[in-house]
Amino acid sequence: MIFGNMDCLNEYDFLPEAVKECFEYVKNRDMMSLTKGSHEIHGDTLFVNVVEYTTTTPDNRFWEAHRAYLDVHVVFSGKEQIDLNFIENMAQKDYVPADDFLPMDGEPNSHVVLEQGDFLICYPSDGHRTAVAVGEPCDVKKAIFKVKI
Repeated sequence: MIFGNMDCLNEYDFLPEAVKECFEYVKNRDMMSLTKGSHEIHGDTLFVNVVEYTTTTPDNRFWEAHRAYLDVHVVFSGKEQIDLNFIENMAQKDYVPADDFLPMDGEPNSHVVLEQGDFLICYPSDGHRTAVAVGEPCDVKKAIFKVKI
């Protein structure tokens, strides 16, 4: 997991070029005007899912991880908590290859709070539960870039 802010990208020169391309995509577009849904960048090797939702309690959310793609979450509006734990600490369920979805159950061992301009990169070992409210529920718009490993 890597947590950072778009204003400090010079600190992340070590990241793979495909991840840097996600940040360039954000910097060169009006992301708030993008419609919800999936937007192709480089076929199935790099694409972005634009999502909008209202944050809620952890009980209303689910744990997940991915094997084929890195997730690069970038928040454009709102505020959300993302709970985190390593997948080896979780009760893993059956992996769904077609959706690159590994559902899990368990408890967080940490979390991050993402606000406008913040990003979170989740690797295959990073279980995450998104859309958790920080205080009161909040409307969030963000991008989840999918970078093929």
